[in-house]
Amino acid sequence: MSLAQRALRRAASTATVALLAVAVGCAPQPEDKASDKASGKTGEACAKGALGTRTSGRLTVATDEPAYEPWFKDDKPANGKGFESAVAYAVARQLGYDRSKVVWQTVPFNKAFAPGEKTFAFDINQVSISAEREQAVDFSSGYYDVRQAVIALKGSKAAGAKSLADLKGVRLGAQVGTTSLNYIDDVLKPDRQPAAYAKNDQAKSALKNGQVDAIVVDLPTAFYITAAEVTDAKIVGQFENTGGTPERFGLVLDKGSALTSCVTKAVDALRADGTLASIEKRWLSEAVDAPVLK
Repeated sequence: MSLAQRALRRAASTATVALLAVAVGCAPQPEDKASDKASGKTGEACAKGALGTRTSGRLTVATDEPAYEPWFKDDKPANGKGFESAVAYAVARQLGYDRSKVVWQTVPFNKAFAPGEKTFAFDINQVSISAEREQAVDFSSGYYDVRQAVIALKGSKAAGAKSLADLKGVRLGAQVGTTSLNYIDDVLKPDRQPAAYAKNDQAKSALKNGQVDAIVVDLPTAFYITAAEVTDAKIVGQFENTGGTPERFGLVLDKGSALTSCVTKAVDALRADGTLASIEKRWLSEAVDAPVLK
């Protein structure tokens, strides 16, 4: 092969390589790799006011009915009054949704953390975070550290209890599916089977009617019940925290929800900047102290 022929072939080969390089550079890239390279992927997923909710631009928040005080005010979750209503709107603002973009939905307490697809972005209803419940749903980080308390009618034998042992022989009740009922079974370990009620209202009625000697609820609810609903009852005492991690209420989300990390970041930010403490001081200020039962 002559030198001229070799030079011609080398030039043609170089041109071919260049054309291939241009073609490859202009070809569409696989979507998964393109998305992997996108910067700020997590930030985009938590874009303010543009989360992947069922209805674009709307944030659906769920709770039970009736909505009890001091968690809500006047049984109206949407009015922004009461601890959990205020927390819900604070989380919404942190996520980029103003009050007009929040839609409330009624979901029974036990259904909120039952297995199955959810119709809400998150549920707020005094649901304690637990490993058992986390098998069926996601939780945000905790927005309130809570203790359980015992209520009894004034002058009753249960009202005079000074220790856990003093309550072993009394008739106890609590709402079904709650950590209140768990505390009766696991901490008090009474001599007789506790009564389980579908609603706290039913438990309160049972206490009034003498069907049970005492009921167990969370401490802020106990203060409200004894102050406004069953005024001839008293708080016998509260349970001390068992173990290093306190019982905490968390926002409930669908299992594997894409919103979980965003909602958790919102709660964490509200805790860090003092918003949660401020809301707690305003709406739960009375729930500051009660004898500890040991």
